[in-house]
Amino acid sequence: MNTHPPLPELDIAGLETVYDALATAIDQAGPEKSELFLVKLALLNAQALGDASRFLAQVQAALQDL
Repeated sequence: MNTHPPLPELDIAGLETVYDALATAIDQAGPEKSELFLVKLALLNAQALGDASRFLAQVQAALQDL
């Protein structure tokens, strides 16, 4: 049972904007720093989300179908 209120969702255009920005940032970080960049980004987003259980649910969702 989900006990969290729903969060606003990005539309397709918003997701495309985020995807493009993420791809550019990963390229900018370079192969030697891309993993560190992604960890820092995840931690900043977890802090912005403000809810560890929601973040953990997102981690599990991201692991699906890798």
